[in-house]
Amino acid sequence: MRLNVTVNGEPRQAEDVWPGESLLYVLRERLGLPGSKNACEQGECGSCTVYLDGTPVCACLVAAGQAEGREVRTVEGLAEGEALDRVQQSFVDAGAVQCGFCTPGLVVAAHDLLARVPEPTDPEIREALAGNLCRCTGYEKILDAVRLAARR
Repeated sequence: MRLNVTVNGEPRQAEDVWPGESLLYVLRERLGLPGSKNACEQGECGSCTVYLDGTPVCACLVAAGQAEGREVRTVEGLAEGEALDRVQQSFVDAGAVQCGFCTPGLVVAAHDLLARVPEPTDPEIREALAGNLCRCTGYEKILDAVRLAARR
């Protein structure tokens, strides 16, 4: 099938897509957007989190055919040109990026939280990030990054 989808504000098209292949595969391999990471392929780790029509989803669990005609916003789409989004910049400034594999999903989840709750409490931050796993950190710098983004 031919997949027509708007990605990060731009109409995109992918050819010869099997309707059951994941949106994550289409984004990374067919459209050249490697930001969302392929880790568990089961929706357990959050590394592939993207917005689908404004709602955060695990792209590994969305069949490509389900994205037809819809809007996707990836971690790459949060930045404004060369300027990082405040959440992206806060992750850098707080040292919340180690290996970077979990970072895209955490950034999208934090971005979504701050859009809904501009000044979240620590329990709200923890709940919003609960679907994202990181194997490198103790999460404290990640929490610091979200707090910093909220202040900005």
